[in-house]
Amino acid sequence: MPLMKGMIIKLKQQNSQNLDKEENKTKKIKKDLKINKKVIIYIIIALVIIYLAYTIYLLIKQPTNIFTLEEGTLYSEETNIGYIIRDEVVVQGENYKNGMEKIKAEGEKVAVKEAVFRYYTKNENSLKQKIAELDTKIQEAMENETETDIFTSDIKSLETQIEEKMLGISSINDTTKLEETKKEINELITKKANIAGDLSPQGSYLKELIEERKNYENELNSGAEYVNSSKSGIVSYKVDGFEEVLKPTEECFSALSKEYLEKLDLKTGKTIPTSQECGKIVDNTYCYIATITNSEEAKNAKAGDDIKVRLPSGEEVPAEITYILQEDNEDIVLVLKIEKGVEELINYRKISFDLIWWSEKGLKVPNQAIVKQDDKAYVVRNRAGYLNKILVKVKKEGEKYSIVESYTTDELKELGFTSEEILSYKKISLYDEVILNPDLEKVKE
Repeated sequence: MPLMKGMIIKLKQQNSQNLDKEENKTKKIKKDLKINKKVIIYIIIALVIIYLAYTIYLLIKQPTNIFTLEEGTLYSEETNIGYIIRDEVVVQGENYKNGMEKIKAEGEKVAVKEAVFRYYTKNENSLKQKIAELDTKIQEAMENETETDIFTSDIKSLETQIEEKMLGISSINDTTKLEETKKEINELITKKANIAGDLSPQGSYLKELIEERKNYENELNSGAEYVNSSKSGIVSYKVDGFEEVLKPTEECFSALSKEYLEKLDLKTGKTIPTSQECGKIVDNTYCYIATITNSEEAKNAKAGDDIKVRLPSGEEVPAEITYILQEDNEDIVLVLKIEKGVEELINYRKISFDLIWWSEKGLKVPNQAIVKQDDKAYVVRNRAGYLNKILVKVKKEGEKYSIVESYTTDELKELGFTSEEILSYKKISLYDEVILNPDLEKVKE
């Protein structure tokens, strides 16, 4: 029995040891699998990174050699600072300290000797209050006389107009238009009252009220100072004090220099404030922009040259160089005349703008795609894998791109092409694909 027990115990110990070995073996296998999975994942990530890096390298080292022709515009331009020179006259009266009422709105056209604005009288507020009170009394008196015959067709017509304007006044957002509408309503009410007063019997209450109102109106108008236009043009209340300094005269142009303009101490893009004491009449048919530059194009420019200007709004307008002055250093003073976009510049005295020396529209192609041969320009067109060498006319060449087009029949004749060559001449068109850096030796004619 003791021997049997010893054998059983020994067997149990062996089984336990075997189980521990199996368990350790299993743990080791699982651990190895985890390590292998991580290694595989790291290898995959490394391969992806290598692939992406290689792809980027190929794109940089060997970019696509195909370019699709599209419509485009080439510019030779520079951004400059410009000073606005206008033909403008300030209009001002004696009673400018009283405050002013605008008769003509900002930007409105005015004729010679036409009223632009008026200065208030000293007792204006008091007189207007009295007139307003009388208007209320007159309206009440007119309503009390509905049984009489004073309400003629003229009065009814005026009442209809007043009612229409009163209904529409709530939808007006523009301040100037609102003031104009209120003024029109007051004028219609005055007309209505005057007609009623003329038809009322002498000595009536309504007649007395209307006569009293007329007296106040006469007092109001007689004390007001009206300021009239000295020339035709458009009205502006943007007055900055430089109207007599920057004006289109030979004296002004000859005084222009970089130092002179900088001493004016103007801020670029700043809106001219609105004056409450005076206004001015501006010739809106033209104005000038004075600028300083030292570009190569400016050095070769001449008075009378036509160029373009891109205004702060983005609008491109024609311009003419009317005055050129070469300073002692490399700076060049240019005075440009424009006849479009003048109203936009009335708000400013100093602007940032683009001076466009030339621009050309057409088929835009990289210079890399153009090959010169025998003083002629060629591109290689790719259509479904078929390459053709095509003669093109370069209209304008920029730093990186050119504007090209096909030759006309007459132009080909001038170049000495035969009738057969003209008939077989291939033209380029929008959305054609051309090859960059082509080898003409490997391309069929």
